[in-house]
Amino acid sequence: MSSTVYALLAIALWTTLASLGTALSHLPPFLLTGLALIIGSVPSWPLVLRDRRAWRVPPRTLALGIYGLFGYHFLLFIALRYAPPVEANLVNYLWPLLMVVLAPVLLPGVSLRPLHLVAGLLGFAGAAAAILGARVGATAVAGYWGFLPALASAFVWASYSLWTKRVAAFPTSAIGLFGLVSGLLSLACHAVLEPSVTLSGRDWLLLVLCGLGPLGAAFFVWDMALKRGDARQIGILSYITPLGSTALLLLVTGRPLTWTIVLAAWLIISAAIMGTRAR
Repeated sequence: MSSTVYALLAIALWTTLASLGTALSHLPPFLLTGLALIIGSVPSWPLVLRDRRAWRVPPRTLALGIYGLFGYHFLLFIALRYAPPVEANLVNYLWPLLMVVLAPVLLPGVSLRPLHLVAGLLGFAGAAAAILGARVGATAVAGYWGFLPALASAFVWASYSLWTKRVAAFPTSAIGLFGLVSGLLSLACHAVLEPSVTLSGRDWLLLVLCGLGPLGAAFFVWDMALKRGDARQIGILSYITPLGSTALLLLVTGRPLTWTIVLAAWLIISAAIMGTRAR
């Protein structure tokens, strides 16, 4: 499959992350992050049982994986817990724009063409229209500090996605190691810093869905996309994520479809086409 197909598979899974994270926002952030990441690593366990080299990576690469998986999701779950989820999503989804803009800064030999900048701005406008269009009667004043971890999560994921191209090549199966180590680290932080809680059957079901989907399979196909494609074009395609995520939130919350969502769809699709045509 092409890098575009892999990227779109990851994007489809990530559209469920905000809804699942919001449904689980009553759980302590370290506990939520840890359990979901460990569950997400499970599909790669058979690979390492057959061949130990599947998880053999240099310490620098492992550190980058922990930075990306643990850092991004912990910060995102903090934001969804303490800031209005729809608005927090807007700030978090600065990461596709940051991927495009930071590519020439973090990757040697990469430059931006004017079309990349236009597509990035167009995509961000679409993301803003999609997410702000779902803002119905929000009272976000009390949770404004929660936008800081949302902004930090955007930078972490953008920089992680770009820096994977600067470390030594590693097998995609190593993503399972990143998730497992990150999850164990998060659970250790939970044991020391957070109160213990009892999980319901519904909590476990949502955790399994979250772990195997947006915090599991999505990582593997995203890594395949980054290894095969242009980070700038993949960053533009990522603007589909906030559109799908917001649409799912609208469905879950029962909010009506508005003209801003239609406008966002046009902006995001236009940005994706424009970005993939930039050479």
